[in-house]
Amino acid sequence: MSAETDRRPLWRSVGRPLLRAAVATALAVATGSRPGLRGPPARDGLKLGAAVTAVVAAGVAAGTTTPPVRAGMIDRTPPGSGWGWLAWQIPVGTVWTEEMIFRGAVATVARRALGAERGRLLQAALFGLAHVPNARRAGESVLGTVAVTGAAGWVFGWLADRSGSLLAPMLAHLAINESGALATLAVRRAYTAPTRAAIQGSASSNA
Repeated sequence: MSAETDRRPLWRSVGRPLLRAAVATALAVATGSRPGLRGPPARDGLKLGAAVTAVVAAGVAAGTTTPPVRAGMIDRTPPGSGWGWLAWQIPVGTVWTEEMIFRGAVATVARRALGAERGRLLQAALFGLAHVPNARRAGESVLGTVAVTGAAGWVFGWLADRSGSLLAPMLAHLAINESGALATLAVRRAYTAPTRAAIQGSASSNA
């Protein structure tokens, strides 16, 4: 195995998310976006984001108790696994990157061109459309994915405008992705591990 092949997994898991986040931050800065990561806006963003995070976490936890949701989680193949995915790729490669691009750069340009309300709608629509490739790769409904992520983009935009800080939508976005990922991994592990054990036990008894 070559050194280049050895470095490839590290680049994908660490370097690529970092590069995406850096490019997104540069775009936000170039458009004159004000992320509100310091001072009173940051405090307001943290408070609002924390409140939304609690609601999201409770909602996801409640959802996992319903059979249709559990069945969907069991059938779904997560895009990643492990602490590297949860602690680095989701917060850096997804949440920070997308918030800097859509609620930072895109929202700033759209607001200047169309005003606050229409600008928020535009960035939300673009946020939804940006998830079309992911939906196709996962075999999910494209229309449903665009609708759900577009609605989430509008809410994230509202949180940013309300608090004056990207920390609010970042925390809400992080809560949705992380709680959904953790719930999916937990449900899949709980429901597939006994099945594997039964299969292995049957194989051993027949040997």
